[in-house]
Amino acid sequence: MASTDVQEPVFGSVEDVIDRLAETGYLADKGTATSVFLADRLGKPLLVEGPAGVGKTELARAVAQTSGAELVRLQCYEGVDEARALYEWNHAKQILRIQSASAGRASSENDWAETKADVFTEEFLLSRPLLTAIRRTEPTVLLIDETDKADVEIEGLLLEVLSDFAVTVPELGTITAARRPFVVLTSNATRELSEALKRRCLYLHLDFPDEELERRILASRVPDLAPAVAAQLVRIVHVLRGMQLKKLPSVAESIDWGRTLLALGMTDLDDNVVRSTLGVVLKHRSDHERALNELKLA
Repeated sequence: MASTDVQEPVFGSVEDVIDRLAETGYLADKGTATSVFLADRLGKPLLVEGPAGVGKTELARAVAQTSGAELVRLQCYEGVDEARALYEWNHAKQILRIQSASAGRASSENDWAETKADVFTEEFLLSRPLLTAIRRTEPTVLLIDETDKADVEIEGLLLEVLSDFAVTVPELGTITAARRPFVVLTSNATRELSEALKRRCLYLHLDFPDEELERRILASRVPDLAPAVAAQLVRIVHVLRGMQLKKLPSVAESIDWGRTLLALGMTDLDDNVVRSTLGVVLKHRSDHERALNELKLA
């Protein structure tokens, strides 16, 4: 079993994190930057929790981009299993090899032993995200996205992988990371993750940005949008987030709204413009109707 090498840290300081993430277009506050810095320096996974649309996944992408790392993503969902997360064998190819080996001759016990040894080799192994990230020797960011959507059983697998950064394939042995990936787990907090998993991670809670930060994000992503229009847009988005909606507008949807207004050549976000473009940020009919009523635009 090869031991995991100690990597040089990617970031030199918290301020370095802020500056380098900003170069990718991700504007991080000091709390977020501190969590990223510590995850990098201590070699621990970072669990990022918060409502949908606050930039959890984008944070992992930004870290990968600024560090020149490959982003390997495991998208969690109800029913995701070990084969989809870790590895599986290419059964169709194995069957073809077995049929080819046995064609034209009578099978024997020795023949079967040789064939079995042949089909459980690297050639037939289908590496899934967790194993892929463990085996990479180049810089890697492993994103385990929406961890709370996976079944509880998958947490046991994550505990094993994140504890030792090693994977055991019975037919091949134990594969240990030569270079630890930078690991980001995200959760929308739809269910409570296990204490055992949380203990292995640093924790960061991300919420929607305040108005000042969101204006800066909008200026970064939609620089041609007039500042006065951007300020109006952000104020309305923050009012919408204070309503009892099925789906609150995300930062990405704020950016989409800014791009929409720019494409339409709008110089003011008046009632008619809000009414006609609200579908960019609200995607449920009930939310649309509630917003129009509460904004007194119905």
